Amino acid sequence: MSQRHVPVMLQRCLDLLAPALEAPDGALATDGGRAPVVVDCTLGLGGHSEALLTRFPDARLIALDRDKEALRLSGERLAPFGERATLVHAVYDELPEVLDRLGTPRVQGVLFDLGVSSMQLDEADRGFAYAQDAPLDMRMDQTTGVSAAEVLNTYPAGELVRILRMYGEEKQAKRIVSAIVREREKEPFDRSARLVELIRDALPQAAKRTGGNPAKRTFQALRIEVNGELSVLERAIPAAVRALAVGGRIAVLSYHSLEDRLVKQVFAAGAVSTAPPGLPVVPERYQPRLKLLTRGAELPTDEEVAENRRAAPARLRGAERIREDAQ
Repeated sequence: MSQRHVPVMLQRCLDLLAPALEAPDGALATDGGRAPVVVDCTLGLGGHSEALLTRFPDARLIALDRDKEALRLSGERLAPFGERATLVHAVYDELPEVLDRLGTPRVQGVLFDLGVSSMQLDEADRGFAYAQDAPLDMRMDQTTGVSAAEVLNTYPAGELVRILRMYGEEKQAKRIVSAIVREREKEPFDRSARLVELIRDALPQAAKRTGGNPAKRTFQALRIEVNGELSVLERAIPAAVRALAVGGRIAVLSYHSLEDRLVKQVFAAGAVSTAPPGLPVVPERYQPRLKLLTRGAELPTDEEVAENRRAAPARLRGAERIREDAQ
């Protein structure tokens, strides 16, 4: 498991979080003890979590994932750390409820590694990968929600066009959806290979020459819709910022522009003064709550991309909580 899973931008994530998790004498701890608490909101196969627990031996980990199989596998991986690791079956926008249940109102570190996990891409029967034939599922939590096949077979044409344009940034959305609607009337979609072939046939030659696999954008759009990824992220990032103790840090890895834009907006809003213009002295309640730790979004190095092709689209942003919210 650990051999097939290479955590993206691992060293940089650890370095960004280190000042909050290495505070002397547990100065930042707020859980009733001296141990700093770090939350991995997207546990996956546990690569980042394992590194966090190893690098910061005084830290306690709370890790969330909506995928029960990921929790099982990562639980085996993190078992040597014993009670330092608490694994929770939850979507990351449920972070406030999870922390409340665990009696941990504030934490020192938060990490998000967004998108689809290595395990979900590598397990053929999950239907995430357009390069191999599989059932059109794409649910990160296979115990709930509608599958990608249900979306394709039941959504109105206009809604499918909106999803492909908004979530996949697919310029040929109308052409692809027209083909989908025509074909689903003959036979419902249930396998990924048929969808990939349809997309290839529907696109003009010019659109197939650039951008990699022509099905990539449609598969991304379906995955985001099935899992409600952007709406969940809109709630999760502000909630994670609110959960940080002063001096706590957050690091977020995004894999497409829609995710990165949401993260950028939340961080930027927290890093500016909210004072009305023209005040001679800015009261503390209007001062920024966040300090940006990255200049724009940081990219993986060429060496990392060469070693791990899945790191190529990654964008990393970090911020530090420097002030409480205004009362």
